[in-house]
Amino acid sequence: MQLVLQTGAHFTEQERLIKSVLRNKESFAQRGIVVPGPNSYRGLVRETLNAMRKTPASPQAREVLLDVMLDGTPAERLILSDANFFRTAGTAIQEGILYPAAAGRMAHMAALFPDDEVEIFLAMRNPATFIPIVYGTAIDQSDDAFWGGRNPQDVRWSDTIADIREAAPNVPITVWCSEDTPVIWSQIIRELGGLDPHEKIAGGFDLLASIMSKEGMERLRSYMHLHQDISEIQKRRVIAAFLDKFALEDEIEEELDMPDWTEELVDELTDLYDEDMLTVQRLDGVRMIAP
Repeated sequence: MQLVLQTGAHFTEQERLIKSVLRNKESFAQRGIVVPGPNSYRGLVRETLNAMRKTPASPQAREVLLDVMLDGTPAERLILSDANFFRTAGTAIQEGILYPAAAGRMAHMAALFPDDEVEIFLAMRNPATFIPIVYGTAIDQSDDAFWGGRNPQDVRWSDTIADIREAAPNVPITVWCSEDTPVIWSQIIRELGGLDPHEKIAGGFDLLASIMSKEGMERLRSYMHLHQDISEIQKRRVIAAFLDKFALEDEIEEELDMPDWTEELVDELTDLYDEDMLTVQRLDGVRMIAP
């Protein structure tokens, strides 16, 4: 069985994404793709992973979990979604490291499903905007606990992803930048379902509808209806053009509430993020969805 883990990150439209995927639940099921409701498994998986920090899971753990997730439904591909697979937002940064528990927890997940094809899907986000939000939710905001002697410039997604790959080398990872999500939303849904690029899905405009004016969405849908033969790349260019003209500023602008955060630091972190994405793309076993 193929087991797809959509692991967040936190504050990257995680919940909206799984809701869009769930809109395809019936059509996916006809292909052997099962998307259980998140509330049916999140607590159980979390408890299992937490318990595995002290003792290995029993040989029956996989079957117990699948009984809950599938409820007797046959599946070739199972899609699970929880930003807390890597632990909570309150521990998303510790000692200057993004999701330090991620590698160990994904190794445990691979051990739970040793004969299945486990895949990780992860949205990353610019540390310039991610760190302030995570800092606000951190369990311990002290310098030692949060930064551990490191600087904002030292925070790298590539470090975390490389650690996961080392801990679970048989688990491929598909990543994308949260900032690109509006123009690649439909592709992300297809990739989660293992579908071909041009197959029809529901929910492909769900995110756009929340950040674009009603007039803009109506014009975009009309344009897409009249130009159904354009390529995926052309669609993304069209979406980007409509966003540029019709985006709702209140929905896309953010206030960064972080001590000593300056515009110069934000610019520096953004440049480092761009460089880090090149490093991520070069990691073995990692594939990036890009506009």
